[in-house]
Amino acid sequence: MSTTPDSRPPGAEDTVTPVAVGTAKPAFPSHCSNCGVALHGPHCHDCGQPTKGLVRHFSSIIGDFVDSVFDLDSRLLRTLWPLFGRPGFLSREYFEGHRVRFVSPVRLFVFLIILAFFLAQISFDWSGAQVMSGGGMYARATSVEEVERLRDEALQGIEQAREANKDVPGVSGGLAGAEAGIRAGATQRIRELTADQPGADGSDSEPKKGPQISFGKSPWDKESNPIAIGWLPDSTNAFLNDRVERMQQNVGRIQDDPNLLKDGIFGLLPQVLFVMLPLFAVLLKIAYVFKRRLYMEHLIVALHSHAFLALSIILLLLLSWLRARIDPDGFPDSMLGWTELLLWLWMPLYLLLTQKRVYRQGWIMTLLKYAVLGVVYLILLSFALMLASLLSLATI
Repeated sequence: MSTTPDSRPPGAEDTVTPVAVGTAKPAFPSHCSNCGVALHGPHCHDCGQPTKGLVRHFSSIIGDFVDSVFDLDSRLLRTLWPLFGRPGFLSREYFEGHRVRFVSPVRLFVFLIILAFFLAQISFDWSGAQVMSGGGMYARATSVEEVERLRDEALQGIEQAREANKDVPGVSGGLAGAEAGIRAGATQRIRELTADQPGADGSDSEPKKGPQISFGKSPWDKESNPIAIGWLPDSTNAFLNDRVERMQQNVGRIQDDPNLLKDGIFGLLPQVLFVMLPLFAVLLKIAYVFKRRLYMEHLIVALHSHAFLALSIILLLLLSWLRARIDPDGFPDSMLGWTELLLWLWMPLYLLLTQKRVYRQGWIMTLLKYAVLGVVYLILLSFALMLASLLSLATI
């Protein structure tokens, strides 16, 4: 047996990896090329250097990259069915130390969330939708006076709703968005009605103004009515006013192409869920504080729960895609419709069963905590989605 003694330390020449007669040659070298220690696997147990470097076929490097990022191997298929059909199973297996057989919770969540919102982004088309236009309430108005009357009546209703629900969390934000949409829709319809009307001197009418964003009762204006929060520094207030100015400019663009808003929202939703995930784990920690579980255990449950929701969204999108391509009055369409309904019902039931099987409390306490957690999380999620919509409006 010929060796290269100068490539390993003294004494390493006598150390070889035994190979039985007739067996296949191992897929890795017999000795580490860095320190010369005999190898028993694809990594050196002494210095930690892997046997694989970058000097190899490019396809092999791409395969390793995909595997390291998404863990896309046989474990994915072994993981998806328990994730969908066995509530709480993956979390309990993880806690019991059975981890190598399944895709890690973080990689599973990242892969499914990115895939779900990518499919959603290419599946929906908002072309022709009434976005930021007051819901088309001005479509039949034939004069500026009629538009203004409809606008004032709608704003009066908004004020009454704001006064009646001033103590309800989350309502004021939704009403502010509705008010902005009503004002923007009125402005857009007035622009349409006056577009072909010449001025008194035969020239065009006064320059068109874009939709106005309002905070309170007065439209925002960078000079006459800017955002001015007293406890914030001037630079922050200036930044906020710049963002609002960009939002106001983008409202007109969105009315022309509503898909701009759709792309912006779906682009931000994965980031929103990345923020909401640890918050949901905090809620689980509070709800089961006497169980004395570590925060990371609750985070594992949250990762698997959100991964299941992402997988359900993917399945719903695929079912919707199939229904759009078959006879709407046929038996297959009816079966797919029932499958969609069952999937919608399975989603909340799955989360309830997960909570019951992982934390192992009685049904009464589980149902109570499930209801409280659901309401609190939906309120937080509604605020996060509203913020995502505003951020997308300010960044597109």
